[in-house]
Amino acid sequence: MIDTHAHLDGEEFKDDLPEVIQRAQEAGVGKVFLPAIDLKTVKSVLAVCRQYPGYAYPMVGLHPEEVRSDWREVLETMRTTYLSPDNLSPLAPHSSDAPFIAIGEVGLDYYWSREFEQEQLEAFEEQVRWSIETRLPLMIHCRKAQNELVKLLRRYEQDLPGGVFHCFTGNEHEAEELLSFDRFVLGIGGVLTFKKSHLPEVLPAVVPLDRVVLETDSPYMAPVPHRGQRNESAYVACVLSRLAESYGISEAEVAEQTNRNVTRVFGLE
Repeated sequence: MIDTHAHLDGEEFKDDLPEVIQRAQEAGVGKVFLPAIDLKTVKSVLAVCRQYPGYAYPMVGLHPEEVRSDWREVLETMRTTYLSPDNLSPLAPHSSDAPFIAIGEVGLDYYWSREFEQEQLEAFEEQVRWSIETRLPLMIHCRKAQNELVKLLRRYEQDLPGGVFHCFTGNEHEAEELLSFDRFVLGIGGVLTFKKSHLPEVLPAVVPLDRVVLETDSPYMAPVPHRGQRNESAYVACVLSRLAESYGISEAEVAEQTNRNVTRVFGLE
């Protein structure tokens, strides 16, 4: 299994990260992908990935909830420090000169406030252009903003290298709309296991298994039976199990197919 989205660089793991990684490995997790959310976390993500080379892989990006009036300066610093012209395409995403496997976590979030609505749109568009330039896939966060997100992405649809719509929790129509971007997949996490979730019905109805990747979003959104606890990468096994049940196939088939999907999107063997 591959956990394509885990904030293992967070404070929540500062006291026991080695044990968290060990539990993930023992549960059958072969890789973990770490998104950044701002300048500070790019450094902490890289630190974890250097500690676990070949197991933990970094992303670089500015999360929509971290977008403020200074977003231009933040992105300029992020780009010149980590995605300088020397590191852009055609270098492979996972070459030693360009260690990042994706641009993320980026997107739009109007759940709490639209105070920085325009700034979020402009910051996201800039990072979409990074993705096109570098050929690094996007790790996209979207909450209460799918219409705006889709409208923006349509303008770049032919040039996008692909990516993940992280933490998908929507309905059949929303799934079909996102999957109309044919190089993208849906990131499925702990919400799938929640008692009131409609995902066990929605996914098999309209989402082919070759358009799904697994994730935890650790330390958030822990799956049943760990709901309410700190989430960690080992618990991606609970998501895998519920996904297999939903699609009516074996866990081994789900693991094999979702791993193939990760290879296709991220270029990692």
